[in-house]
Amino acid sequence: MRHERGLLIVLSGPSGVGKGTVRKAIFENKDLDLQYSISMTTRQPREGEVHGVDYFFTTKEDFQQRIGENKFLEWAEFVGNFYGTPIEYVEKTLSEGKDIFLEIEVQGALQVKKAFPEGIFIFLAPPSMSELQNRIVTRGTETEDIILNRMNAAKEEIEMMDAYDYVVENDQVELACERIKAIMISEHLKRERVANYYKRMMEAE
Repeated sequence: MRHERGLLIVLSGPSGVGKGTVRKAIFENKDLDLQYSISMTTRQPREGEVHGVDYFFTTKEDFQQRIGENKFLEWAEFVGNFYGTPIEYVEKTLSEGKDIFLEIEVQGALQVKKAFPEGIFIFLAPPSMSELQNRIVTRGTETEDIILNRMNAAKEEIEMMDAYDYVVENDQVELACERIKAIMISEHLKRERVANYYKRMMEAE
């Protein structure tokens, strides 16, 4: 069953909740026909991250020029760094009838919702605040000041979950992935998404 326009699936949540880990696990499932929209950021790559795969890494000067040229679907400044979603790739993918998956920060997700209210917005939540802090500390990439900033930001972001369609707890990566897959299947089967397909089918007979 083909749809005229793809689904925009947005996964976001507080820093350290495991968005990247869950996203990578979802894309390991070859049965899902998903396109990943790579975000652009001015932060430094973490160990193992690859330019053009995990993020497009760039300078603040280049990023700000792109903002002025309206080349982002959304962008946000978070803990001293910029993050954004290049709009051209997103529009092209959706118009081809393909689903596109965005993994972005909460500020960016709220911007996307204003532009694409028909998107599917999923908030990835930690099992507890203490577990969230432990995950950030375990990274070993942030100073104590940055950890404190991220925890304060996380509390504010969790209060924003009312803007989302679904909340998925990331207690175990495998379970979180299964929940997200179930959401995607359910959304594809919604009456308003498939009605036109069947109307055209009946008209053709």
